[in-house]
Amino acid sequence: MTGVVIPTSLSWIGRTPEGQAWLDRLPVALAEAGHRWSLELGDPFADAFESLVVPARRPDGTPVVVKLSYRGRENEHEAAALRTWAGDGAVELLDEDQVTGTLLLEQAQPGEPLSDSPDLVAALDVFVDLLPRLWRPAGAPFRTIVDEAALWSGHLVDEWEQARRPFERELLDVALAALHELPSTQGDLVLVHQDLHAGNVLRATRQPWLAIDPKPLLAERAFALAPVVRGPELGHSRDSVLRRLDTLSTALGLDRDRARRWTIAQTIAWCFTDDRALPTHVDVARWLSEA
Repeated sequence: MTGVVIPTSLSWIGRTPEGQAWLDRLPVALAEAGHRWSLELGDPFADAFESLVVPARRPDGTPVVVKLSYRGRENEHEAAALRTWAGDGAVELLDEDQVTGTLLLEQAQPGEPLSDSPDLVAALDVFVDLLPRLWRPAGAPFRTIVDEAALWSGHLVDEWEQARRPFERELLDVALAALHELPSTQGDLVLVHQDLHAGNVLRATRQPWLAIDPKPLLAERAFALAPVVRGPELGHSRDSVLRRLDTLSTALGLDRDRARRWTIAQTIAWCFTDDRALPTHVDVARWLSEA
């Protein structure tokens, strides 16, 4: 399959020599995966950002997904997370090429994302059911939020300066304070999906909803609300952000203020790209810092 069309959403990876080499090898790697698992390969999904994700069928007609990820710190242990969840609340890992990191995954059917749901109350109910099933006791190889908080706090000021101070220093200080104060006062650490927004939850038949694209981390449960509260998929306004925070923290019995501060911290840590700050992330951090 040397003629596979690489989605333009992956073009950013080619900014480095290593990334370009990965992109150049993708057609061969995909063909090798098709041969390894005897698959009929379809056309890649066009909206993937860090991976080439391709629907396929096994010889018996079973729909599956082939995923070739450009590995980074956040998705490095995706396969380990899927093995830990073993299909409960997340798509099932069917097989893995450990040399190349290529994954063979269950294809969620029918596959509509939760972000398409017209019922925002019902969408939050999905998270109330799904999140606790993903909160598993775990250890190595997963990193902890203690490690991530130290990493984030170490470079946030420089990124803020490089982006030409795109928001007030006071907001940056709120995020830094959370990163310094919260890690040492956590409760039990569990496995969380730190990018579990409504676009990464798909409708399925084996279970009603399944998580995809794990970015695993060991953290307290309150941290796990951050991507849901921040994500614009279920509404981007002060009221909608606070409604998600209040509804989920209450329904799941979590400390609202810790969830609020963790969301500010991760949102600011993840807001810088190409020497600029994402305006929607800054909005969320401001709304939460005032709440």
